[in-house]
Amino acid sequence: MNTRPDPNCSGSSFGLLIRQVRDALWARIEHELQRSGHGLTFSQYITLKKLAAGVASATDLARAAEMSPGAMTRVLDKLESAGLIARVADPEDRRALHIHMTDAGHAIWGDVQQCGMRVLERAFDGMDENEQQLLTRLLEKARTNLALTDE
Repeated sequence: MNTRPDPNCSGSSFGLLIRQVRDALWARIEHELQRSGHGLTFSQYITLKKLAAGVASATDLARAAEMSPGAMTRVLDKLESAGLIARVADPEDRRALHIHMTDAGHAIWGDVQQCGMRVLERAFDGMDENEQQLLTRLLEKARTNLALTDE
């Protein structure tokens, strides 16, 4: 079996394709959120998605959204001013904050989550379930193969 890459798909065009898919996904999610009346950015969406699973730290949220801590602070400021999240001091470490979704955040999360699901359905349009699973597995495999490790 030939394991050499297709010469028509150089590393730069493969990387460009991955970047274009990522950018299109982010733009489509923001478009869907705007269309549904939610003035959220992609970063705010990812932050709420992470918080829907439970309390998190700013560091955890920044990592999940692939943002710097300073940029995440600005995202959190906007979500907090909108009443969607709250920052609470850790009773055991005053320097640490626990961030959680407020009742207002939980109230809109179901609708916001549906925006994300509609985008996912659009991305997989024309693919059967096996193709969707294969695409996901292949992307996960490429990500694993490219992860920096102590080689």
